[in-house]
Amino acid sequence: MTLAAKLETGCRLAGQGQVETGNCSPMRRTSNQAGFTIIEVMGVIMIMGVLAALVLPTIRVNTVRVKMSEVLIQLSSCRNMISEVYISAGDPPLSGEWGCEVTSGASTYVDSITTDGFGKITASLRGFVDGRLDTKNLTLMPLDNTGSAPGIGSAVRRWRCGLPADGTDVPPQYLPSSCRG
Repeated sequence: MTLAAKLETGCRLAGQGQVETGNCSPMRRTSNQAGFTIIEVMGVIMIMGVLAALVLPTIRVNTVRVKMSEVLIQLSSCRNMISEVYISAGDPPLSGEWGCEVTSGASTYVDSITTDGFGKITASLRGFVDGRLDTKNLTLMPLDNTGSAPGIGSAVRRWRCGLPADGTDVPPQYLPSSCRG
């Protein structure tokens, strides 16, 4: 059937020399595939399952690290107060008398904050809904430029965080990278 004959029978041009289908000429499907096969779908689901099995533990560990970072933020006011006492050449107060201690309910992930006579800060953890972390302790210890506890009038040069010898009993894989002893 020529183009003129198709136009005489009521068919319209669809554009670029194509005749619009409908009653004019039947279109036949060139492929008999209607979608994905069950094997292809199962292959994709298997790949997604393997990737999820590899990624989910890492996501869980990183989620705990984010919560531990919030714990470190809660300890920052104590860190500032202890640093100021050492810089001002004042006598360090006794254990638990630095003025920044909290006996319970300090934040979502910190139950209590205690200090000792050298300025070591200990946070008791809670709210992680994980037996490996709830009721554990995280410590921060002030250090001078020699790496020992600062003396009267010497500045706190850095803070040691997460050292088991200081009293930290949180598993190391859950500590942020800035807090690994």
